[in-house]
Amino acid sequence: MLHLHLDPLGGMAGDMFVAALLDLRPDLEPGLQAALARCPLIETVTCSLVAHDDGILTGRRFLVARPGAPSVGCHEPPDGHGHHHDHGTHGDNDHSHSHSHGDHDHVDWRRIRAAIAASALDAETRTHALGIFTLLAEAEARVHGRSVEDVRFHEVGAWDSIADIVAAAWLVAQLAPAVWTVGAIPIGGGRVRSAHGLLPVPAPATALLLEGFAMIDDGIGGERVTPTGAAILAYLCRGGRAADGARILRSSAHGFGTRQLPGISNCLRVLAYEATAGGAAASDRVAVLECEIDDQTGEDLALAVANLRSIAGVLDIVQAPVFGKKGRMMTALRILATPAARDAVIAATFDETTTLGIRHAIVERATLRRGEVAIDHAGRSYRAKIAERPSGRTAKIEADDIAATAGAATRSRLRAELDAALRAEGEEP
Repeated sequence: MLHLHLDPLGGMAGDMFVAALLDLRPDLEPGLQAALARCPLIETVTCSLVAHDDGILTGRRFLVARPGAPSVGCHEPPDGHGHHHDHGTHGDNDHSHSHSHGDHDHVDWRRIRAAIAASALDAETRTHALGIFTLLAEAEARVHGRSVEDVRFHEVGAWDSIADIVAAAWLVAQLAPAVWTVGAIPIGGGRVRSAHGLLPVPAPATALLLEGFAMIDDGIGGERVTPTGAAILAYLCRGGRAADGARILRSSAHGFGTRQLPGISNCLRVLAYEATAGGAAASDRVAVLECEIDDQTGEDLALAVANLRSIAGVLDIVQAPVFGKKGRMMTALRILATPAARDAVIAATFDETTTLGIRHAIVERATLRRGEVAIDHAGRSYRAKIAERPSGRTAKIEADDIAATAGAATRSRLRAELDAALRAEGEEP
């Protein structure tokens, strides 16, 4: 499995994250541009990827612009109280990167949520985008003591942050499955300007989102992590853990922000690893959700499970008949999902089933490296799953590829013939 490690050398912002991933995979830029063209609320926004050399390192910058507004590089996301931070700080760390402050409209969180949910973006991108935005809205709601439903984002930051978050979500979907981790995060310091006065660094919403992460003070002040950057980290890296043991470093990349830092590149570095060959199991974490249902018909529960399976981030669903209280026959439901999708899957399970409670936990999981090969037999191509086990490599014909073969005896003969073909190719069934 791909392991993507984020090294926030200069800090973390939405545009830096997108730029780093596109520097890692520049082939994804055309697809990203097409996806952003399908995103609501930013129809007039244009995005571009440019090469950047700060004299120390080279990489990319992700620029977002709309007619009548300057291009935004390291920009500050919206917050829930009508602020717009200006990326500068107050005092010795003042960098004066402010945007103009005037009378601006606000973008309601409910409007953003509804627009993304109803958009033509693919389901996985929508899930990731809403997950990141939800964390941001929840943090702002906590800061300002209001309901999440009442959070409003200031327009001067909303359009570029929507572009950043949707771009990040699309790239995460393209790179899946992956384990995401992050190194120690620079805390920064000083004050950041807002429409309602000065805020401490990290900004209050950023501090909430970064709870539980390792932080360092590298002696460089200013706002090093924006709320959008913090929301992306909280969505991807909280609960993620790299596999123990040796790894192969496949590539590295850099995404730059606008600000110039003294003696250090203002960039986010991403390191792409793969597990070494040889059957060592990789370790990651999954969310386990469990409940029992005794008052929903089998017909409707089957529809509910089908709908739950379609949710991005759901890995597997298992049903089993059990006996519960009062001797009732019940269905035990167990759902495996990515940690980032846990909250969305819980909400969907409450909507799709009649359960009144769900047990959930994040647990460790060991997985083997796997792949696929094709075997030609009798004029057809059959797929075989490959697993790297500690005792050696094994192969198994894909069941879906022989499903159309009628008769148990015929299928058994076909499997034997395909197993022989696998052995001829050096694979062990």
